[in-house]
Amino acid sequence: MNKTYDFDRPSVETGERRESCSQLETPLFTALVEHANKNPIQFHIPGHKKGCGMDPDFRKFIGKNALSIDLINIAPLDDLHHPKGIIKQAQELAAIAFGADHTFFSVQGTSGVIMTMVMSVCGPGDKILVPRNVHKSIMSGIVFSGAAPIFIHPEVDLNLGISHGITPESVKRALEQHPDAKAVLVINPTYFGIVGDLKRIVDITHSYGIPVLVDEAHGVHIHFHHELPLSAMQAGADMAATSVHKLGGSMTQSSILNIQGSLVSKERVQMILSMLTTTSTSYILLASLDTARKLLATEGRALLENTIRLAEQTRSQINEIDDLYCVGHEILGTDATFAMDPTKLVISVKNLGITGYEVEKWLRDEFNIEVEMSDLYNILCIITPGDTEEGLQKIVYALKELSIEFKHQANFNVEASVFLPEIPALALTPRDAFYAQTEAIPFEESAGRIIAEFIMVYPPGIPIFIPGEIITEENLLYTKKNIEAGLPVQGGEDYAMKSLRVIKEHHAIK
Repeated sequence: MNKTYDFDRPSVETGERRESCSQLETPLFTALVEHANKNPIQFHIPGHKKGCGMDPDFRKFIGKNALSIDLINIAPLDDLHHPKGIIKQAQELAAIAFGADHTFFSVQGTSGVIMTMVMSVCGPGDKILVPRNVHKSIMSGIVFSGAAPIFIHPEVDLNLGISHGITPESVKRALEQHPDAKAVLVINPTYFGIVGDLKRIVDITHSYGIPVLVDEAHGVHIHFHHELPLSAMQAGADMAATSVHKLGGSMTQSSILNIQGSLVSKERVQMILSMLTTTSTSYILLASLDTARKLLATEGRALLENTIRLAEQTRSQINEIDDLYCVGHEILGTDATFAMDPTKLVISVKNLGITGYEVEKWLRDEFNIEVEMSDLYNILCIITPGDTEEGLQKIVYALKELSIEFKHQANFNVEASVFLPEIPALALTPRDAFYAQTEAIPFEESAGRIIAEFIMVYPPGIPIFIPGEIITEENLLYTKKNIEAGLPVQGGEDYAMKSLRVIKEHHAIK
């Protein structure tokens, strides 16, 4: 089971900040429906005018209800850039639900919110402590802000071939060396559902008067059940970028930014978020955030109770299948593997002698099953309140058939090895490298040069290279292995990855 904590865990059901608002209310969604029911004559964008001006096949598929609330920031409907009415009310309800002082809605996905976090606390030359296994949006925020990343090495799992979290001790050492850092950024939980001791990291960082920013893209649900890891707000973090659309029931591209405490200016956060946000904000996405918050706050605990039960049941069944391993609580025990989200099913397939990508494709072709992601050694399935026991039994059956299908090439005698390269050395700040004079050179000839672009496998979007790092033969080999396995290596200017863009070298004039 997850670690227990020696402090009172804040409760949604018994929170003090109930005020006069009810979590059963949906001020934004309700107002949109009321506005649509009035059926006003619209002389404003969007130009499809409730679907009348668009392709009829698309209109029929989407439906008139959705199109009737595809609206813009006219006066009765408030403005995300300067909320005073129904959006403000919806955000206040979300803040109460998530235990935050302030909550901001985003239609730019969690990527936009993460960039907002970084840019809200960092300017050119400012140091920010970050794990090296961060999502590309964090590095994008660092490029935009001009900040200098100080990388903390995450704990590497050589059995699974994945990175976990950073430890409190590594954060402490980094702050001792860089007490002038402007922020510490933590992933909670990781893409694979593992968390470090966030509460200790927050306490250590706050002793330096520095804010903690949390990439909580895969943790919207953890706030709402006591058997799940602590959420960022519960652990005392200052800001958290939280993907409601990933695991919380809202529509794709809708997310929130939670903040608390006095180390971050909410006015600056609003300004930066507005700079990065379209002025044509989607009210369908905003309404889905409003209703997802309602469901999480009022029924989240019961829904997650069933979700956890189904996930644990499925995990046990998968672990009875030959040559497959689904990660469980046995992985815990270090400061980097302090707790886990059991609704993430990380399934190691390496003992079958095939890659995770091959398994993903096989499940798609043979059983019409889609998984969250695959890599060289694993597949990842996420279990949410939207799953059913029937659906989970289908994946278990399919994995049993997979084991039989590939049993002839399973590795019984030799422990299957996992190859993970070292993190490249950073020679320039990502911003300096990104904006430097560059040239494209053949992939095979790039070792030793400074890369000027991002190279990553997406999902999960953790870079193999970031701008400013020195290219190594080992990381080129790792990139090549991913390409040969059919994994989606992307980010480079050359889609075929025959060349890489590097910092241009200037030679002395003879």
